[in-house]
Amino acid sequence: MILKQVGFLGATAAIIFGGFVTLNVASTITLGALRAASEAKRKKFAMPCGVCKGKGFYICKLCKGNATIEWSPLYDPVFINPCLCPTCEGNSLVSER
Repeated sequence: MILKQVGFLGATAAIIFGGFVTLNVASTITLGALRAASEAKRKKFAMPCGVCKGKGFYICKLCKGNATIEWSPLYDPVFINPCLCPTCEGNSLVSER
């Protein structure tokens, strides 16, 4: 008697779990297709940014993409130290915000 009840419970749990997995896979595929379709539509009609060329980053204006600046704490320096750019932190690119 107990074996029959456990078998029924196992079959019910397998059906419910299979339904959840099926819904998860179907929704993942649908969302991926919708995302790809909207991205293709956006790329078809939208022009990329002229400054960053669609990358989302532009070259740092302080260091001009060199990642270092020439700096000296003295008024009339004997030599100039190359320092890490404080604006882009040495990445030579700044994100658009």
